[in-house]
Amino acid sequence: MDRVSWFSRLGLMLLMLAFAVSARGAESIPDDPLVTLRAGHPRLMVLDDQIKTVQGFIRTDAMAADTLRRLRAKADKLVEQPPVTHALVGPRMLAQSRQALDVISTTAGMYRLTGDVRYAQRAKKEMLAVAGFADWNPSHFLDVAEMTNACGIGYDWIYSQLSPEDRQTIRTAIIEKGLKPGLQAYRKKAFWTDCNMNWGQVCGGGLTCGALAIADEEPALAKQILQLTCKTLAKPMAEFAPDGGWDEGPGYWNYATEYNVFYLAAIDTALGTDFGLSKDSGFSETALFHMHMTGPIGKVFNFADAGDGMEAAPQMFWLARQFNRPEFAAWERFNSARRMSIFHLLWFDADGQWPPKSELPLAAVFTRTNVGAMRSSWTDRNAWYVGFKGGDNAANHSHLDLGSFVLDAMGQRWAVDLGPDDYNLPGYFGKQRYSYYRLSTRGHNTITVDGENQNTKAKARIISFVNQPGRMAAVIDLSAAYPSGTVQRGICLLDQKRVLVQDQVRLNQREPIPYEWNLHTPAKVELDGNKATLSLGGVQMRLTLLSPATGKFEMTNTDAPAPQKANPGITTLRVRCNGTEHAPIAVLFSTFDDAAIPAVEDLANWPAK
Repeated sequence: MDRVSWFSRLGLMLLMLAFAVSARGAESIPDDPLVTLRAGHPRLMVLDDQIKTVQGFIRTDAMAADTLRRLRAKADKLVEQPPVTHALVGPRMLAQSRQALDVISTTAGMYRLTGDVRYAQRAKKEMLAVAGFADWNPSHFLDVAEMTNACGIGYDWIYSQLSPEDRQTIRTAIIEKGLKPGLQAYRKKAFWTDCNMNWGQVCGGGLTCGALAIADEEPALAKQILQLTCKTLAKPMAEFAPDGGWDEGPGYWNYATEYNVFYLAAIDTALGTDFGLSKDSGFSETALFHMHMTGPIGKVFNFADAGDGMEAAPQMFWLARQFNRPEFAAWERFNSARRMSIFHLLWFDADGQWPPKSELPLAAVFTRTNVGAMRSSWTDRNAWYVGFKGGDNAANHSHLDLGSFVLDAMGQRWAVDLGPDDYNLPGYFGKQRYSYYRLSTRGHNTITVDGENQNTKAKARIISFVNQPGRMAAVIDLSAAYPSGTVQRGICLLDQKRVLVQDQVRLNQREPIPYEWNLHTPAKVELDGNKATLSLGGVQMRLTLLSPATGKFEMTNTDAPAPQKANPGITTLRVRCNGTEHAPIAVLFSTFDDAAIPAVEDLANWPAK
């Protein structure tokens, strides 16, 4: 059996495993999930014994002590600020729900760590304010879920500082504005109740935290919520199998895993179990996806609706401890030292070192998601890095970007993904979605055929992958994205200092169809036929068009008409083909110090090299 066939069969086997995992997780909740409910408060996510452990870290660990200092300063400012108000941006109240979560969790957490009642009073003030809202915007249920989570955390963490009247007011809001709308959504079979993406984790996780906070006072309602949300969480959790990849992109990976961990941490501390959900999928490996999708300068490979900034991810500490993976905690400490939240401190993990003693692979492919990355170093900011994707154009938040890539080297990002546009644009999540430049095929670093978008339902598999000293390479089959024929892209990191991108386009059409190779760069570009010089941040990159022999680079500004976001400072490099060429498009990224030119070989030979 050849390497390509083996890789394809492996992907099919792993996908079947993912379906099996989903079935097991959905059946694991007991008939009465509250039989092991921890009495009293607090019982959500962080118990009092864990608070004592964190206080020990604060006394002995410089980072923990500094995080407390900065969070105390933040909480002192929050004490003086007014609470949120009921306001929508477009169809969403999500900004208010997230602000409430930040205020309540930060001040309530600081109360637990310091005993300063000012912080408890501020958390109470926020909860009473949102309890007075007419609703928590159930038409966009993420808003409800996040507000329910916020109030559940606050109710549980400062329970001793709430009067009976305060408890009644907040508990009633959790029930009437959170849990009951949730039950109504289940009765109406809202899409998020049975979906495989972030809405399932956020909505199910938020409702669960609210239900567990009041479970001793409203056991029938809490039991009903838990029975439903366990099944809701099982389906998106199966998407992490087998290796932790997430096809909504790194931004929504953070959102999904944050609420996934809120859910798992809450049921674990409140019930003493996670119903086996964390053991059955690739969730134990998903931190590696986050790590591999982050380049050496701290920018992520921001495919789908994601920005390129690396977000703080306190769930990395929880994942490190849960799965005995100290490298996850070390990574988060190394990368988020100045951006830590209250959950970074409450889940603080001082174990591990960066770089880890056991060497992490420099390249990885996530088989179900069909996304991968290669790098020359985990610790050198000037390292070479390329993130690349096949994937599924129909996945939630996807752009029509199969084959796209980003490239970092010498402390700069040379090939960029422009990221999402404004969610409030007309039809952004509807029929007009792919008419917007940033979401279209021509708005990405991939092949555009005849000026048209890729097939919106197409999937692209990584059909081969090699990780060898001095040569890392992957081949992606993009054929389903274009008119009938074969389109493949190969990406290779050579000698840890050059990247070769090679495309083979063979369209089975009676008449030639033009196509083009696109690259978006923030660099200043100078062209010289089949060569381009890119200048950025005081350093230079050389691009050499190795094939076709008669080809040349062209460049144009990347402008999009209002009300789309502008793309200032971005240049599009193109190689145009009229459809009669049969030679591959091969572009070499290198420094000016490197004179070696690799051979252009058929992609079918890449795995064997």
